[in-house]
Amino acid sequence: MTFTLVHLSDPHFGAVADLAQVDAVEALIPDLEPRVIVISGDLTQRSRHGEFQAARMYVRELERTAPVYVIPGNHDVQWWLRPFIPFASAAKYRKYRQYFGPSLAPTIDIPEAVVAGALTSHGVAWGSLTLRPRDIAVKGHLSAGELKRVTALFAKARPEQARVLVLHHNVLRGALSQRMGLARWKQAQRRLLATGADLILCGHDHQENIDLLGGKIIVSCAGTLSTRARGDRPSTFHRISVDTDSVQVELFKWDEGRKVFKRSDVFAFARPARAPAPRVSGGRKVPT
Repeated sequence: MTFTLVHLSDPHFGAVADLAQVDAVEALIPDLEPRVIVISGDLTQRSRHGEFQAARMYVRELERTAPVYVIPGNHDVQWWLRPFIPFASAAKYRKYRQYFGPSLAPTIDIPEAVVAGALTSHGVAWGSLTLRPRDIAVKGHLSAGELKRVTALFAKARPEQARVLVLHHNVLRGALSQRMGLARWKQAQRRLLATGADLILCGHDHQENIDLLGGKIIVSCAGTLSTRARGDRPSTFHRISVDTDSVQVELFKWDEGRKVFKRSDVFAFARPARAPAPRVSGGRKVPT
């Protein structure tokens, strides 16, 4: 069976959102026939109620086509309310939860795939601090606990199900920014490689990037639907198709003159084969 999803990121509802791009995506998505739509964080610019309201209304419109999976980005966290105070995360995520529900990293389990999230947006937190002051609330942190939870979810998935991991911060170095989205990124990459994920969806860098992590996991880093595309490049979003043997990532780039997204580059990867689950006979596992 073929599983298709649309991957969006960083719309930044607020002053920098590009409403022409937002509307163009909404109009195009029904024709792309996704099973799931993923928005990998930074739904807002300043975590304001009006921005969250606009983002929620947009998600509701997209839900007319398919279920929409969202996860918070660093701009969706009110980190200034409780910096460095343990057990105070409720205040940081209160607005996000008000509009998108209690789970910060939900799971969608459908016959074709398991889509799971890992929270990397913590605002100002010990795990994401670096020596650069500008990183204070920008860098992400991928905790061992988050990856342990995701690994357990993927371990329960059936062999035919695609294992899709969603997080906000880019796990590969940005071509223009030359920056990793995660603090302690080498450790984070090792942990990601151990999760059993087939596909990682992320954003944050505001530049598209399609590549392999460690030669094993396909990474889709979507661009932005805002005016802050890196290097004044066209904004992008991705359509990803997964079948038994392959994964195909199609880029849709913004045509500023025509005010439409147009299909451009296509990346194809082999999908690693998974052993079928053993049959159970008489209380004993029997290899298939």
